[in-house]
Amino acid sequence: MLSRPTLNASFVFGDPGKASYGPRSALHWLLRYFVVRLAVSIVFFASLAAGAQEPAQKPAEEPAPAAAAAETTQPADSQPVDEAEAAIGKSDWKTAETRLDLWLADHAADARALFDAGYVADAQDRTADSESLYRRAIAADPKSLEAHLSLGLLLAREGKQDDARPELETATTLDAGEAGPAVKARAWRALARIDASTDPTEASNDLLEALKLTPETPADTLLAAGIADQAGEYASAEKAYRRVLVADPKSAQAGAGLAHVLMEEKQYPEAETLLRTAHDAAPDDPVVTAQLATVLAAEDKAEALPLLEQLHDAHPQDAAINRMLAAVMADAGDYAGSDHLYGALLAASPNDPALLVAHGQNLVRQIRYAEAFTAFNKATQADPANADGWSGLAFAASHTNQPAVTLHALTMRSKYLPEVPSTYFLWATAYDSLHQKAEAASYYQHFLESSAGKFPDQEWQARERLKLLSK
Repeated sequence: MLSRPTLNASFVFGDPGKASYGPRSALHWLLRYFVVRLAVSIVFFASLAAGAQEPAQKPAEEPAPAAAAAETTQPADSQPVDEAEAAIGKSDWKTAETRLDLWLADHAADARALFDAGYVADAQDRTADSESLYRRAIAADPKSLEAHLSLGLLLAREGKQDDARPELETATTLDAGEAGPAVKARAWRALARIDASTDPTEASNDLLEALKLTPETPADTLLAAGIADQAGEYASAEKAYRRVLVADPKSAQAGAGLAHVLMEEKQYPEAETLLRTAHDAAPDDPVVTAQLATVLAAEDKAEALPLLEQLHDAHPQDAAINRMLAAVMADAGDYAGSDHLYGALLAASPNDPALLVAHGQNLVRQIRYAEAFTAFNKATQADPANADGWSGLAFAASHTNQPAVTLHALTMRSKYLPEVPSTYFLWATAYDSLHQKAEAASYYQHFLESSAGKFPDQEWQARERLKLLSK
């Protein structure tokens, strides 16, 4: 009698070496890594030059920091503060700090001096001191727009977005006084940068408020492009990125942003050309390298692997890079090497469903079905909506002679994904093992109808089983 039909990993999971099959796809992880890095580098850090770094880079033509601070409580004899502000104008932080410390010793609630002292500490990257002084300045004068703005920018730089936002929102409601509309516009721009990663619509509104107060700048165009990019409005993002590049062809942020948009639009050849130029100019830039590797993986080019190895050598502890390298190594057929990386990643994140599925697929490729079953089972327990985990569990259960589990896994998978030839075949073989002839025959027939000659070995087996089942 003909033995029960057999399955192989490539039939269920696809052929290795193709960049876009299955959950461990190199493209999947590269894009995930890049999008995260891009959101940070373009939408936030790249645009901070227009706002958050102002304390250390304030242009000489702008008023001294205290010009917009409250003066209503300033004592008449404030020569030390005037001298401190003169020193600030020359970036002489030591002199300014000395004068302000002497003054504040006797005038601890002087809002103007407190703001100046916070500014000086901020310029010297003494963030804890600066934050404390800005807060004291706000306590002394709650209507100080610049104190709220500077505190908000400082908190944003430290990644404390939830704390920064109320300060910036308050700044947008206050009178700018002698500082003029430009200061309030900076608050709106800072809000736009914060909102860009969570609420693109709100971020766009923030930026529009800023543009009502001051003319558009190249940084605004770049920020608008990043907001559109985050919102998935790639046509608008592409247009804005190209505008920035016309004005500044060497803009790394605009180049990275345009490359991302081209990748999302699957315009890989143009993205590759752009990224090769960028990579030649900055071969050690991790974002550019990751983008280029993404494109090469999408184009199924072997160069992706050495690029990721270069990234890994430079950043051996970076989990995102290790994920990418593991994915590409698996796609290239180095399952043991890939799984070594996944093992380390799982040690740090033992319940990560995506890692467990990728690990399980590597184990399947190495004919370690029992271990793969454990990995897929854990993945589905961690995330019952993980369709890839259910696919893997169905396959591993089939190879460990657990047809009832195969059927359960396929039932769960069907809640999230449509049937494909390989799942029809798994249904059929599971029912066949349980001697449920009618169900097995039905699914063998579904498989033959859907396979369209793409799986000759399994199709031959299905036809032979149908002959036997009909007797």
